[in-house]
Amino acid sequence: MCAEPSPLYAAARKRILLAAHRGVAGGNIPCNTLAAYEIALRQGADIVELDVAPSRDGTLFVFHPGMEFPHLRSSQPIAALTDREVETLRFVNQDGTPTRHPVVRLEEALAFLRGRCFVNIDKFWTCMSEIAAVVRRLGMEDQVIVKTPAERKWFDLVEETAPDLPFMPVISEEDICSEELLRRRIRFIGAEILFREETSPTAQRAYWDWMHDHRLLLWVNAIVYDDQAVLAAGHSDDLSLTGDPDQGWGWLAGRGVDIIQTDWVLALRRYLQQTSREQRT
Repeated sequence: MCAEPSPLYAAARKRILLAAHRGVAGGNIPCNTLAAYEIALRQGADIVELDVAPSRDGTLFVFHPGMEFPHLRSSQPIAALTDREVETLRFVNQDGTPTRHPVVRLEEALAFLRGRCFVNIDKFWTCMSEIAAVVRRLGMEDQVIVKTPAERKWFDLVEETAPDLPFMPVISEEDICSEELLRRRIRFIGAEILFREETSPTAQRAYWDWMHDHRLLLWVNAIVYDDQAVLAAGHSDDLSLTGDPDQGWGWLAGRGVDIIQTDWVLALRRYLQQTSREQRT
């Protein structure tokens, strides 16, 4: 299937797009809050990434499952709590002190971001039809990016429940699915690629050129959420901020990436501008 053109593709043709990982957090501003998203936009993010977790009542909240204790000091997962219980929770800041920031519903977060940026909805595969229904209700079909692991069972569900939403598989090391996705009834717009080494198949210029020749976007991660989880052969935010940014962000930009996910939007935006790497040639 030839995917319907996405506004995201047109935006990425002009410049490298920056995705803010759960917004921009720090100090007294926790991640995955409306304040973190507002800061991300003010710092120049083109895309805001957010996580989704359902409550026991089935309501979709914005939260990264499994992070309840470090982020909320809650011993119970969101999935075990009622809506009322979730709504009493407050995020803690980086020192572990409670803040005023609540766990917001997905619909509230999307309404806050509608018309302001693109939105990557993470954990889409956990509540696919429910998330898609919220997106359609808000008329944001052209504004979101949804992803799943690169497995056929998830592709089948996307084709069944969300063929109208811009879709990227998360591909690790080697791409064995893009040719199939081009033939499926899926709005396939590109891929989030992971590669531990520069020699990995997904890190090769020939592969990137093939994706671009098929009008597909490439999303890479400069974020570091775990030192043991290498997402882009070490070309990371950490290297860029504390070492050589030309070997971190510069390496990714020089390879022709379309989207970089980062925890440091403002610093990355300034680097791309100062090195004249931001605009497409």
